[in-house]
This record gives sequence, C-alpha cells and structure tokens, in this order.
Amino acid sequence: MNGALVERLKRVAPPLAVLATVVAVWWAVVTATHSAIFPTPWQVLTGAWELAQDGSLWEHIGASLLRVGVGFGLAALLGVPLGLWMGWVGGAYRTFNPIFQMLRPISPIAWIPLAILWFGVGDLSPIFLIFISSVFPMIVQTTSGVHTIERRYLRAAANFGVSRTVLFRRVVIPAVLPEIIVGMRIGIGVAWLVVVAAEMIALRSGLGYLIMDSRNAGNRYDLVIASMIIIGVIGLLLDSSTRLLERLKAVRWRYVR
Repeated sequence: MNGALVERLKRVAPPLAVLATVVAVWWAVVTATHSAIFPTPWQVLTGAWELAQDGSLWEHIGASLLRVGVGFGLAALLGVPLGLWMGWVGGAYRTFNPIFQMLRPISPIAWIPLAILWFGVGDLSPIFLIFISSVFPMIVQTTSGVHTIERRYLRAAANFGVSRTVLFRRVVIPAVLPEIIVGMRIGIGVAWLVVVAAEMIALRSGLGYLIMDSRNAGNRYDLVIASMIIIGVIGLLLDSSTRLLERLKAVRWRYVR
C-alpha cells in the first residue's frame, strides 16, 4: 500500500510543482507591475466563487457540455461506422476520401456564418459546428486504423476459413478499436475548442459567452481568466474520460501499461 502511494505521489508531484510555480510567478508579476487590469490568482478564485454561488457558472458549464455532448455524439455515430466502411471497402475509400480530405482542413470557425444562416442563432448552430469539427478526425483515424491492421491477423483468420463478415466482426473491429479511441480523443478536444469559439459569437450562454460578457460588462478580467482556466480543466477531464476507454478488455492488448 505504501509503495503504491509513493508511486502515485511520484506521478502527481511534478505536474503539481509546475502548476504551483506558474501560479507563484503569475502572482509575483501582477504584484510587481501593480497591474490595475490583470487579476491576481486570488481575484480569479474569488470571481469564480462568486459565479458558483449565484449558480450562473454551472448553467454556463452545463450549456457548453450539452452542446458538445450532442454534437460529438452525432459525429461518433456517423464517423466511426463510416470510417470502418471506408477502410474495409476499397471502392468506398476511393469515392469518399478525396471529398473528406478537401473538407477536413477547412477551419470549423469558417463554417460559423453558414451555420448561423442555416440554423439561426441558437443551439443548433454550435452543435453543427461541433459535429463538423469532430467527425472528420474520427473518420480519418478509423479508416487509417483499418488500413494499418497487420496482415498476419487477416491471413491467420483466412487460414481458418472464416467468412468476410466474421473476419470484420471478430478481427477488424477489435484491431481498430485503439485507433477509434485516438480519433475520439482528437475529436472531443477539437469539439470543446469549437464550442467556446461559437459561443463567443452567436449565443447567450456557455463558457464562451461568459468570457465575452465578462469582458464587455465592466472589464471583469478576473471572470475572463477564471472562465479560461475552467475551460482548460474541463478539457483535461474530457480527455482523461476518453482515455478511460483504453482500459476496456477489448483494447488493453494494444497498450504496454
């Protein structure tokens, strides 16, 4: 037990030390420059506590997470099966891959005017933007995962005379699951970034809106920085939650630890 605790402390201590150093330097620089605008860490903390007490912070967080959940969920429902199909069927890959490779580099922010035109100012616009931003990484990563399956797996299954359907279900899908998880991690990260940008422009709720509203309503930079930190913490938690999928029995074979 003591050994496990020591190992855990060894993993946690370095990032905590870096975080403490960053906060200390931040506090020292603001104090030394006597900045009248940029807040100290304590002011940011008290500002966040103020929002938490009146409940508005949780409303904004909930609004952003709901939009990300819906948009990312729709992207996963389409992107993963489509990526499997494109990776498994050569004709589908040759047909659709050029189109996706043209659309994929377009910044999701560039879709904002069209999203507002098509869906208006409401939740559908950011959900569409989240879908667009996260579906392509999952399609590309899943397709690439199918293409990089070791041939020996397929040959070994063929030697036992398994059908193409069984081969796809029992060999291809388990082999590509780690790549699907990587695509989901990329997708959820981009989705969280995009929803904040969309909320700054077209909505009146969410963490992105909170940043702009705090800036416009009396230059509350303590709330701006607090919102930015909360966005980063939630992004870390979303990525960590997605990584929990790596512990699934069907996926653990891929990872050494």
